[in-house]
Amino acid sequence: MVLDPMTSSGTPAITTTGLSKRFGHRNAVDGLTITIPSGAIAGFVGPNGAGKTTTIRMLLGLVRPSAGGATILGRPLSDPKSYLPRVGALVDAPALYPSLSGRTNLEVLAQLSGLPRSRVADVLESVELTDRAKDPAGRYSHGMKQRLGLAMALLPDPELLIVDEPASGLDPLGIIQLRDLLRRLRDQGKTIFMSSHLLGELERVADWLVVLNQGRSLFCGPASGLLVEGANLEATFLGMLRGDR
Repeated sequence: MVLDPMTSSGTPAITTTGLSKRFGHRNAVDGLTITIPSGAIAGFVGPNGAGKTTTIRMLLGLVRPSAGGATILGRPLSDPKSYLPRVGALVDAPALYPSLSGRTNLEVLAQLSGLPRSRVADVLESVELTDRAKDPAGRYSHGMKQRLGLAMALLPDPELLIVDEPASGLDPLGIIQLRDLLRRLRDQGKTIFMSSHLLGELERVADWLVVLNQGRSLFCGPASGLLVEGANLEATFLGMLRGDR
């Protein structure tokens, strides 16, 4: 799949220019300049502490940058109200009412968010939880809770889905199901921006990759391009991200 970072309207899903965040004397994100094309599964990979979650929190308006800027869906980072209604996110473990069914959890969220209840059936089908929708969420496996969290993020029918380490703690079957779900969402025209500390996992599903280390981008481009660029990156670093021993 050959990707152009620009949509037909000339607008990438995400761009950052010199985006930085300091905590005291530490640069968590350091001059990050990247472009994420629309309609792609974009992997955001780096070791733990590389700055992935801080970047995601800045894009979602949860953390204010120290310097630099960004646009999300063509709107400036400084005006989150203009783009957040078009963004779905799963950053932390989903907040669930364990005694309520999966369906009721979604219905409560839809009501609080002013979204139509008709969306509940649609997102349950998208994440393949329709058959277990009446079960209490507290009885769900970890993988099912992750899928319910993704269903919550999908309730507003977002153009952009941002997920932080969605495969963490999943068993092999859960990871395969997650990959299939992300591909289906991409095929529906959504852009997915997902982080992981394992490059090998992202290489199996991502069309576009951003490699981050110590808050700086080492690579940003089509996933296939990393095979070429990888020769210029330290082999032990890429090996660590791929899970090699």
